[in-house]
Amino acid sequence: MKSDSDRLDAIARAHLKDPRDASHRMHRYEAPGEFAGFLQWFWIPVWSVPPGQEAPQKVLQYPNSLIVVAQDYARFYGVVAGLSTTTLTGDGWAVGVACAPSAGYLLARAPMSEFTDRAVDVGEVLGDAGHVLTDRVRTAMSDDPMSPAAHADAIAAFADALRPHLPVDAEGELVNRLVAFVESRSDVTRVAQVCGEFGLSERALQRLVHRRIGLTPKWLIQRRRLQEAAERLRTSGTSLADVAAALGYADQPHFSRDFSAVTGMTPREFAALHAP
Repeated sequence: MKSDSDRLDAIARAHLKDPRDASHRMHRYEAPGEFAGFLQWFWIPVWSVPPGQEAPQKVLQYPNSLIVVAQDYARFYGVVAGLSTTTLTGDGWAVGVACAPSAGYLLARAPMSEFTDRAVDVGEVLGDAGHVLTDRVRTAMSDDPMSPAAHADAIAAFADALRPHLPVDAEGELVNRLVAFVESRSDVTRVAQVCGEFGLSERALQRLVHRRIGLTPKWLIQRRRLQEAAERLRTSGTSLADVAAALGYADQPHFSRDFSAVTGMTPREFAALHAP
């Protein structure tokens, strides 16, 4: 099994990692082919943080539910509307899977709006299969959390636990296509453009995204713009005004307000932190 290095670049723009942070090593793997449209990728961080220190990990989360098993917890996460922050301490590891937008509703058997900005024990969603998953992952990772064989065993445990929830339903396929459209099109800045592309009324679109993701179509567009902004600020070297214009903002102050409200940093501060 090989790490999905191509996918890493696509994922990385959502992770607002401090360039000075050397607390962990991240392993990422593509999901097995049988889970196409249901699971997107696995990530396995292994960390070591000196005593008395902390390493906050900040993410502009994609519109995906997550399942994460670690040494001391196993949780199902809904989508975080703002900035998702996980603080690493001591030595540890976790094994997580990013579900496709279609999957959360199929796993939870409830609208994803019930899980927005919150997490529950994986057993509340998967039942006994969640407890078996947790035990298998912890057993696999106990000897050497850096081992590719351990990673393969942990991913196999996830596959066995989640396979009964296949296949993806027609509405799930629709929401996958809808999210892919928004995430791949920098020119999409208005909800009406999404409605037109998929032949949905604004009310029908609102209900669909609320049920399957837990947020709003407007949030999908804003989240993609902020992720793209973070990528451009780290890599392009262009002015803030140019970044704002490229993302379709009416002006730089509007862009700065949106970025600061979610990330806690101004675009200028973020760009300076990541400057060579």
